[in-house]
Amino acid sequence: MPYNLQTVRERLFKESDEKYGKFSSGLLPDTENILGVRLPVLRKFAKEIVKNNGENEYLKESNLHYFEEIMLQGMVIGFLKEDYQSVKKRIKSFIPKIDNWSVCDSFCCGLKIVKGNEDDFLEFLMPYLYSKKEFEVRFGVVILLDYYINEKYIDTVLEILDAVQHDGYYAKMAVAWAVSMCYVKYPQKTFRFLKKTSLNSWTVNKSIQKITESLKVDSKSKQKIVTLKRS
Repeated sequence: MPYNLQTVRERLFKESDEKYGKFSSGLLPDTENILGVRLPVLRKFAKEIVKNNGENEYLKESNLHYFEEIMLQGMVIGFLKEDYQSVKKRIKSFIPKIDNWSVCDSFCCGLKIVKGNEDDFLEFLMPYLYSKKEFEVRFGVVILLDYYINEKYIDTVLEILDAVQHDGYYAKMAVAWAVSMCYVKYPQKTFRFLKKTSLNSWTVNKSIQKITESLKVDSKSKQKIVTLKRS
């Protein structure tokens, strides 16, 4: 089948679930035009598009109206078998389409091509981390927490997070999430970071909340981390 906007949209309508659409709308209050197609169905469809060499046809479509159409494009990029530089160009073209946390986080999770290209991709990422656009910042931060919280990059990640200044809710939530994940893997370094960080009090307190909610952090550590909560 051709993978143009019309045929893909018809397929998405067939796969839609009104009840699930209402549920998704509750999680994405600022997002309209949700059909209600479940993520595993979208991933399977994205794999099909790539397997049948339909990515060029679908990714060139720009008149996207439904949440799932945007999500699907992001998933297609994640499954591409193209070389790193080509995929990076696809990523750059897609980022302006991100307008909610769900598309952002799913897109980031699917970009396995970052692995093995961390140094170059970090350089690519920097302008987004300090962007004035909320979801560009969230994209950058979620990429960090998905691929860079490791021995080689932890100090760099904490340094970058300390400098993220965007006041948008979804950007701040991403930073808090990333800090909590840093704590799970590197508690001592992250504790020291939280003691001296220049992040705003809201983000610090939300980071601490997420740490205390983690099942991977012991009760003694949770008692200690709450002492850093700001008033």
